[in-house]
Amino acid sequence: MSGQQYDEIGEAYEGFKALPLEQYAVVPSFLGMVGDVRGKSVLDLASGTGFYSREFKRRGATEVLGIDISGEMVAVARQLEESDPLGIRYEVGDAAELPAFEERFDIGLAVQLLNYASDMATTERMCRNVHRVLKPGGEFFLLNQSPDFRFDGPPPDRYGFRSELTGEEVETGPQVRTTALLDPPVSFLANLPRREVYEKCLTAAGFSDLTWVPLTVTEAGVRRFGADHWADFHANPPLEMLRCRV
Repeated sequence: MSGQQYDEIGEAYEGFKALPLEQYAVVPSFLGMVGDVRGKSVLDLASGTGFYSREFKRRGATEVLGIDISGEMVAVARQLEESDPLGIRYEVGDAAELPAFEERFDIGLAVQLLNYASDMATTERMCRNVHRVLKPGGEFFLLNQSPDFRFDGPPPDRYGFRSELTGEEVETGPQVRTTALLDPPVSFLANLPRREVYEKCLTAAGFSDLTWVPLTVTEAGVRRFGADHWADFHANPPLEMLRCRV
């Protein structure tokens, strides 16, 4: 797991959120799953340039800490915080080596995190670290590429992303190259853990009530593009969410 590929993306990462898949399915679905954060503290792991950190702080979270392995991503997040101060802290760090915090958090977020672990041991260590820093009864929300995504099925290209197998394989699943179809395109490599990898590692770490949650397209997305436009998305969902409890 390396922050280097993200160091090279930096500010372009912010542009991801304007792509149709993010704008009309991913972001509203994830915000909806996490729900009301008023009065709660949030730990945002793999926080990138701080998009969800900012969203949840604006929605009433008391404290938000964003942690990302990429120094460049954290630098961009801090610049955004300086230009529009919300009271969010950002730190460079690795979820596989998470430090202890003075206070435990109510909510943990992991948007595209566990897919950067190359083996079961690292995946489980990440999960244990998160479990350790969340309060009893706290919740952990994840967003990942769907374990059931079919690479020979309808592609997500028309929604702004391309997903391809590299032919490499790690213990948790195949390696995938995802390309955000920006101008110029931005690609990054991650893994595609099998469904049981998530379930085994989260359960071993002490999480319970594991629930897989599908993405949905908003009414605004249907209005803008028409229902037929989203047929490929529904036939072969590229992403899936997961929630569980401490």
